[in-house]
Amino acid sequence: MSTKSVSVKDYLTSLPEDRQKIISEIRDVFSKNLPKGFEETISYGMIGYVVPHSIYPDGYHCDPKLPLPFINIASQKNHIAIYHMAMYDDKLRSWFETEWKKYSDKKLDIGKSCIKFKKPKDVPIKLIGELAKKIKPKEWIDYYESVLNTTKKKK
Repeated sequence: MSTKSVSVKDYLTSLPEDRQKIISEIRDVFSKNLPKGFEETISYGMIGYVVPHSIYPDGYHCDPKLPLPFINIASQKNHIAIYHMAMYDDKLRSWFETEWKKYSDKKLDIGKSCIKFKKPKDVPIKLIGELAKKIKPKEWIDYYESVLNTTKKKK
């Protein structure tokens, strides 16, 4: 569910109380664990963590005026979502799927980059913190560019 909020604070205060709490917890764990260089912002109507233009001037290929997206947190109508763009990487995804089984007995609800949680209590905060530590901005840029270059070669 996209928002017209222009700041993270506005986004949080627009949420129902139960969602404010869990989104704030996820935000806190990202703030503590994401490697230096990612920047918090409102991105695509959600709380986002991006590689800023000061590190990656090219920006996002779909709209170079935007910084390179990495992770977003969203309160959707029927779930809480974490959009982690690096989950397209088979190695990271495999690690996450294996670790998930150690943290939850629930079936993992994951798309290409979206991890969904039906209830706030379903979010494994410690695992999300571990996931946040896995990739530095430079590693994300390298992966992103390698995928972009592969896609361009196929055309």
